[in-house]
Amino acid sequence: MTKPHNLTRNIILGMVLGVAVGTLLNRTGIDGPVASVFVGDVFPLIGNIFIRSLQLLVVPLVLLSLITGTAALEDVRRLGRIGARTLAFYLGTTAIAISIAIGLSLLFQPGVGFELNHDTDFSVADSPPLTQVILNVFPSNPFAAMAEGNMLQVIVFAILFGLALCLSGAPGQRVLALARDLNDVVLKLVGLLLLAAPFGVFALIARTFAQEGFSAILALGQYFFLVLFTLLIHGALVYGGLLAVFARLNPLRFFKKMRKVHVFAFSTASSNATIPVSLDAVENRVGVKRAIASFTVPLGATINMDGTAIMQGVATVFIAQALGIDIGLQGYLMVILTATLASIGTAGVPGVGLVMLAMVFQQVGLPVAAIGVIYGVDRLLDMVRTAVNVTGDAVVSAIVARGEGEFDEAVWASNEED
Repeated sequence: MTKPHNLTRNIILGMVLGVAVGTLLNRTGIDGPVASVFVGDVFPLIGNIFIRSLQLLVVPLVLLSLITGTAALEDVRRLGRIGARTLAFYLGTTAIAISIAIGLSLLFQPGVGFELNHDTDFSVADSPPLTQVILNVFPSNPFAAMAEGNMLQVIVFAILFGLALCLSGAPGQRVLALARDLNDVVLKLVGLLLLAAPFGVFALIARTFAQEGFSAILALGQYFFLVLFTLLIHGALVYGGLLAVFARLNPLRFFKKMRKVHVFAFSTASSNATIPVSLDAVENRVGVKRAIASFTVPLGATINMDGTAIMQGVATVFIAQALGIDIGLQGYLMVILTATLASIGTAGVPGVGLVMLAMVFQQVGLPVAAIGVIYGVDRLLDMVRTAVNVTGDAVVSAIVARGEGEFDEAVWASNEED
């Protein structure tokens, strides 16, 4: 399997080659017989195969990740209060993250000037009433929901099923073991798909730049730096404010204690891979006792994806603006709801955020193929948002530990230097 840093290098290489080839075709003309075949047939074929592969993984990834993540509660009665508080903070910070992302995107308008070509008969489906949207969250047939790709209903079913496993004793544990094995297999499938990511990136970016020209990089730059700026705002101000208000801890001291975790998360772009490092830092440097950390950190690696939610918010506004589509207030509320719930099922492995972005696009009627426009720069952002995600896990762990009297003041007061 390709190592994370090699995958990063290969995706960046695919992006650079795609920009170069696409720009060359744009400059020399795409109406020639050879160029038209590549731009009109070869590049779309490769790119669409990759996009369909992303869509293929949405249902099994969300279902299994949520079931195993929810079942991590183990004893719902003993951990009921802790679980409720943890979930409230995780979902609350995610909703804040996606709201900030949409707000800043509407303010700075990164997609204005980046006009994407789309079929003239393309239109956004009429949004149903909000009451119907809420009703549609709850499935009447989970198998139909999975077959139709109705991810909000799949999410609700997975949460309920995971809670049922917690309460089913030995039979629940046997089913949970199977679900964990299946989840590991699906994550391997994600890894296999990511091996082809550089080729998909190359094809999608090359076609985009062949049609749009080199000026497209300016709009992508606006998208890139807006996502980066929003991530930094959320990581520093929102998390820092929560620490100061709810845990009464010094944010600067906290970030110093977490710097090793940040570096590891940035280099691996995987919340799951960072769990051992996060647990060590949260327990032995921040001061959260094991009884809390062993629950909040692994659970956060599965359901706390504020960085991914930020990407989804900015990307949705960016693509909608680029297509000249106004999805309206109800559409943005739908994005907040969908991205908040989708973050629960986003597994902490590199690249899976784009799988969830496909679900968000589907919910508001945007073309999933437009994901290819931003995929080339997403790998770099993935590393940053993983660092934000694991920071959120540690922040919530400290807040919950403070509230439950499970915080070691001596560890917190110790020198943060190694």
